[in-house]
Amino acid sequence: MKRVLIFSTAYLPLVGGAEIAVKENTDRLGADFEFDMITARFNRRLPSKEKIGTVNVYRLGLGISFLDKMILPFLGALKAYQLDKKNHYLGFWAIMITYASGAAYILNIFRAIFGGRLVPIILTLQEGDSEKHMKYRWAGMIAFSWRVALKRTTFLTSISSYLENRAKSMGYRGPSVIIPNGVDVARFSAEVSEKKKDDLKKKLGKKKDDVFLITVSRLTAKNAINDIVSALYFLPDNIKILILGTGEEKDNLVALTKKREAESRVKFIGYVDHKELPLYFAVSDIFIRPSLSEGFGNSFVEAMAAEVPVIATSVGGIVDFLFDPDKNPGKEPTGLFCNPKDPQSIAKQVKKYLDNPALRTQTVLNAKKMVGEKYDWNIIANDMKKKVFDVMSGSAKL
Repeated sequence: MKRVLIFSTAYLPLVGGAEIAVKENTDRLGADFEFDMITARFNRRLPSKEKIGTVNVYRLGLGISFLDKMILPFLGALKAYQLDKKNHYLGFWAIMITYASGAAYILNIFRAIFGGRLVPIILTLQEGDSEKHMKYRWAGMIAFSWRVALKRTTFLTSISSYLENRAKSMGYRGPSVIIPNGVDVARFSAEVSEKKKDDLKKKLGKKKDDVFLITVSRLTAKNAINDIVSALYFLPDNIKILILGTGEEKDNLVALTKKREAESRVKFIGYVDHKELPLYFAVSDIFIRPSLSEGFGNSFVEAMAAEVPVIATSVGGIVDFLFDPDKNPGKEPTGLFCNPKDPQSIAKQVKKYLDNPALRTQTVLNAKKMVGEKYDWNIIANDMKKKVFDVMSGSAKL
């Protein structure tokens, strides 16, 4: 059976959009391919080797977060060399241009200089960082690393047209396909029992007339959760926010909530297992993430599958699947756009949903239909097999 070596800086139990995408794809491709993975250990309690789903995971490092990332490109290159001698991989699958993927490129560069088999590198772009971050973070080293990686990439996949265009603007000229992230439609659209919903509403203190806004994300500056909190000033007191996630902006958000005297209206839920998200969506009324940048945004399509109306900013990959009736009059609406860094715009769109039930209903129906037709993980994994791995193995053409 053909084998693929994956390079991902983080992996389960650490969960983000990229990690979910790898798990969902490999689970469905395990009958045709065998997968190994090189990743950072980050935590000493995590085993150095284990099998998760269909993937043999090799965790490298000392279990110290910052240090493990710094040494991963070099330890990863050595480990990849050992594994490839034994397994002769069909390809290296690099998840984003980051520490882990650096190992794949270092090994190929080393072999190009000193001799040896160059393994084709499949690069999947999942990044959600802004153009400003790309150009100026670490004195431009991120942009430089992109150019180096793209020059040595055999086959590019991107989760959005935004990221594919970014790669091409930075010099990539090889084969490329857009394969977005997806959603487990069956799980997110499954009906949740009334008892479970009532129990969670009671736990969260949701009253009969309350409207729950929900956001699911890392609490980082780019996701602009502060703008949702600030939007409460322009909304009635019965409108409240569920904030699911953790991150470095937590303390700032708590301070802002106190400043706005909105402690009773903002509920910091913290980390929620991905399997529990459908239940939280089931007790919520509107999903909002007013991102300043976004590569794709798994949570948006998950909310759509769960029949929760969505408000977002028209940045990055979001424009591939969210169509606003005002901004995209030629398309069936699947959500509403608010302006970046504009709490009043968020409040306006919340009121628009609440004041126009027909728009809300039609938007929800359109979004759920679109997700089922384009973003189910079964569809995504099949595309990954046919458009990438089969092409790499020579059994199909692009």
